[in-house]
Amino acid sequence: MFLALIPLLVAGVPIAFALAAVAIVFSYYLWGPGALNILVSATWGTMNNFVIIAIPLFIFMAYILQKTNVVEDLYDTFYKWSGPLRGGLAIATILVGAILGAVSGVVAAGVIGLGLIGLPQMLKHGYNRRGALSAILGGGTLGQLIPPSTNMILYGVVTGVSIGGLFAGGISAGVVLATFYIIYVFVRGLIDPDFAPALPADERATWKEKFISLKNVLLPALLIVIVLGTILLGVASPTEAAAFGAGGALFVALIKWRLTWRIVYDTCHETLSVTAMVGWMMIGASAFGSVFSGLGGNALVADFAMNMPGGPNMVFVVAAVFIFLMGMFLEPGAVIFLAVPIIAPILVTQGFDPLWIGLVVNVILQSAYISPPFGFSLFYLKGCTPPSIDIVEIYKACVPLLFLQAACVVIIFLFPDIVLWLPRYLFNL
Repeated sequence: MFLALIPLLVAGVPIAFALAAVAIVFSYYLWGPGALNILVSATWGTMNNFVIIAIPLFIFMAYILQKTNVVEDLYDTFYKWSGPLRGGLAIATILVGAILGAVSGVVAAGVIGLGLIGLPQMLKHGYNRRGALSAILGGGTLGQLIPPSTNMILYGVVTGVSIGGLFAGGISAGVVLATFYIIYVFVRGLIDPDFAPALPADERATWKEKFISLKNVLLPALLIVIVLGTILLGVASPTEAAAFGAGGALFVALIKWRLTWRIVYDTCHETLSVTAMVGWMMIGASAFGSVFSGLGGNALVADFAMNMPGGPNMVFVVAAVFIFLMGMFLEPGAVIFLAVPIIAPILVTQGFDPLWIGLVVNVILQSAYISPPFGFSLFYLKGCTPPSIDIVEIYKACVPLLFLQAACVVIIFLFPDIVLWLPRYLFNL
């Protein structure tokens, strides 16, 4: 079944329809027309899930914030405060990406927003081009890991792991990864002054300007408290918190006098487009997974893992490499629907904590956005950069990030309490 996918993907068939086509053909010719009922049941079971409603609401929130220039306001604030540091603009880019992740969870909005705003500023002040591109890719993709993350919602739907627990652990994982990025930029800036120079003295903000700029952070911070706070304190479910977030984004735009009917219309249209893509992918992956499992594929993979030399740790390493390799070619949501139902139960039988598995998988999927040849963020960034920056240079810019993400996985593997302490404290997981 996996081999049958390759020619369809190479031919440019969308992943959702490629998965569904393989599932339909295999089930029909192996079990007859009656087997198509399995696909219908799998589709209904997946789509008839209340939690999934959170996805379009979070996407809506992200696009409202992007279109009403909240990203520019945040960047301006961090730009003023971090400018005097070596690598200050790159550090500001990473921090803004982290905050955007905490208020939206949509990677496209983060990468495109930072690419349009941060890249011109860094190039203007003499930053190394690859270093500037790395900062945007790293900061922009933090939305995949820092809650509310749409991929964490999908993971929770597929595995039944607490989405609130994933969100709580994702905060720690996101902070660790963002810290790695910032340390890398700062150290490279100290070693090589031309890599990420500090702002000239005459362009630095005064203390008065710095404190006045903090007003740009207040409303996004309030939005974070409303969305994450209600989930982590058990006041609201992820779906209810997403509704608060969507309404809060509209409120923020309204207060700033930037909300127009055109923005609302465009946001609804783009939200519908992205949500439909996610929905079809869920349908195709559910159909594929049902047939694959019915053929004994899950049992075959489980037997292979159980007989692997090296014990549980080697099983984890192979699973991590497998997810990373799939992420090089497939959209992270597709990886969750295809690989996680196979891999997660195996790792649980090997003694790993189900919540910890989910957090590690999401850290690995972070690299799926920026790993060549088909990392989505690479193409998001290419679409908003000058023609002088080609895709090969963007590919090279992602290499340091992949090493930093691998280091983050190793740290979480060696010290699991880094990501588990908050879920345990809040939810007793």
